[in-house]
Amino acid sequence: MIVDSHCHLDYSELYSNIDDVIKRANKNQVEYFLTICTTLESFKRVKILTDKYKNIYGTFGIHPHETKKFTNIDNLHIYNLIKNEKKIIGVGETGLDYFYNYSDKIIQKKSFVEHINASAKLKIPVIVHSRNAEVDTYEILKSEIPLNNPKILIHCFTGSYNFAKKLLDIGCFISFSGIITFKNTSELEKTVLNIPNDRILVETDSPYLAPIPFRGKPNEPSYIKHTVEKISNIKNVSIDNIMKNTSNNFFKLFNLNRNEN
Repeated sequence: MIVDSHCHLDYSELYSNIDDVIKRANKNQVEYFLTICTTLESFKRVKILTDKYKNIYGTFGIHPHETKKFTNIDNLHIYNLIKNEKKIIGVGETGLDYFYNYSDKIIQKKSFVEHINASAKLKIPVIVHSRNAEVDTYEILKSEIPLNNPKILIHCFTGSYNFAKKLLDIGCFISFSGIITFKNTSELEKTVLNIPNDRILVETDSPYLAPIPFRGKPNEPSYIKHTVEKISNIKNVSIDNIMKNTSNNFFKLFNLNRNEN
C-alpha cells in the first residue's frame, strides 16, 4: 500500500476525471490520498472530495503565493472553519516561497505563523512549503515549536542535507516527490539516503512534478510508484519496505486508523 501524502485532486486536471484518476492509482497500490488546499475556493472542492470518497482526506490552508489575497485568514478563522471537520486532518499548505515572491515576505511570514498556531490548537499537523527560504522557514519553526509544539510535515523536500538535519532535530517529518527521479539530483539522493525510515513520506504534488518517465506531463497519484522505486533503490531496501514505512509514518503523523470512515 502507498499513501500519496500531498496531491491537489481539486485542480482541474485531476478533478474533472477524478474517478479514473483514483482507479489508476488503486491499480498501482495507492490506497489513500491527502488532497491539499491552497485557497478558500480550493477548500470547497477539497470538501466535496473528502465527503464523497472515504480514502481521500484533506487540509485547509492558504498557499504562500496566495497570502496577499487572504490577509484576513488568521488562526482563529482556520480553527473555526475546520474544528468539526473529521476528514480535514492537516493545516496547509503554508510556508514561504522566496523563489517567485508572488506575495510579500512579511505577509507570507505572518500567514505561516497563523497556520502553525491553528494547527497547534487543532492538534493536527501543519504542511510546510519552503522554496529558497531555508533560513526563515527554520527560524520560524524553531521559534514556534516551544510555544505551540506543532506536528510538522515538510512537503516536496529539495533542500540541503544540513537543512534536513536541522528539521529532523526539531521533530519534522519530510516528504519527497518525483523530483528525486530527475537527472542531476545526486545531492538530494544523499539526503534521502540519510533520512531515517521512520520520518520519511512520499507524495506526487500532482498535477505538478511528474516523475521520470512522465516528466513534462500532468502528474497524477498513480505515478508515485516511480518515486517509491527510486527511494528503495537509493536506500537499498525493498519497495515493500518503503511502501510500509512511508504509509505507517503517514498514519502515525496524522493520528489515523486505517479502518476509519
